[in-house]
Amino acid sequence: MARYLFSASYSTDGVRGVMKEGGSARRDAIANGIEALGGKMEAFYFTFGKEDAIVIAEVPDNTTAAALSLAVSASGAAGVRTTVLLTPEEIDAATRMSVSYRPPGA
Repeated sequence: MARYLFSASYSTDGVRGVMKEGGSARRDAIANGIEALGGKMEAFYFTFGKEDAIVIAEVPDNTTAAALSLAVSASGAAGVRTTVLLTPEEIDAATRMSVSYRPPGA
């Protein structure tokens, strides 16, 4: 399974929902949604700044990650930015690959 960082920014209605139900309820709802897709939530945090919450989750593939992101965004309660997370071992493997590449203008 692949890991992803989901960064969410709540709309005004999304903030109202968190205020009404609480942070733990929001975390649990997200965990249940991820588990229903065959994944597992590793971490959930509320944040200050551009994003209001972040989730690190393992889900089966990019299609599943996209489905989750689309469902959250379509709700109108939050906008989501999805980032693929790579392990150090995956980067090790990438450094051992030979790539044929010509930079622009070279």
